[in-house]
Amino acid sequence: MATTKKNTAKNQFIDDAQIIAWYMDDVLEHSGNNLNVYTFCKKHGIPESDFYAFFGSMDMVKQEIWVKFFENAISAIEKEPGYLSYSDKNKLLALYFTLFEILTLNRTYVLFAMKENGEGLKNLVQLKPFRNRFKDFIVHLYKQNSTESMARMKKATTPVVSEGAWVQFLLILKFWIEDRSKGFEKTDIIIEKSVNTVVDLLDTKPMENLIDLGKFLWKERKSAL
Repeated sequence: MATTKKNTAKNQFIDDAQIIAWYMDDVLEHSGNNLNVYTFCKKHGIPESDFYAFFGSMDMVKQEIWVKFFENAISAIEKEPGYLSYSDKNKLLALYFTLFEILTLNRTYVLFAMKENGEGLKNLVQLKPFRNRFKDFIVHLYKQNSTESMARMKKATTPVVSEGAWVQFLLILKFWIEDRSKGFEKTDIIIEKSVNTVVDLLDTKPMENLIDLGKFLWKERKSAL
């Protein structure tokens, strides 16, 4: 997260958070019409160099907004008492519920962003950095459960698990976008069910039991020969 601040002609201090706040307000007030770096900077009375000190383009601003959503969620859950001792399930639940609380606070912008490219969630480039952060979180949980005997198997399956969790998150996001229930209570139910599925993937016990069974059957087969 950038921390450098610059003094503008209006004696304002500009950082990445301020640019993001302005951008989100602008696209919602004007439906994103004709918004480029020149018009953006002119409206807010800052030189373009101030903008480029933090972002290389407007597309980078869009991507960073989603990264901030995720970082704010992580920051919030890590401050919860006893978070480090949470089970995998509760860590995931904490992330999902906190993240969707943040998305709900910014729902108008999120709906705009999802519809902006005319394809909904399909090939939404602005989610790419967010996707990487999300998958890293899943991989971290997965590796925490790693045992020496399962290390090789986990190396092969980790990408599958993290990608599967990401696809599942997109499905929840799509459901939330279309959810019209009071307080998005139906989304809460979907989150609960989805987290149970992801935790099953993270849990090594079913796979360990299957391997143990395979070893037992192989031993029995050899004894019978």
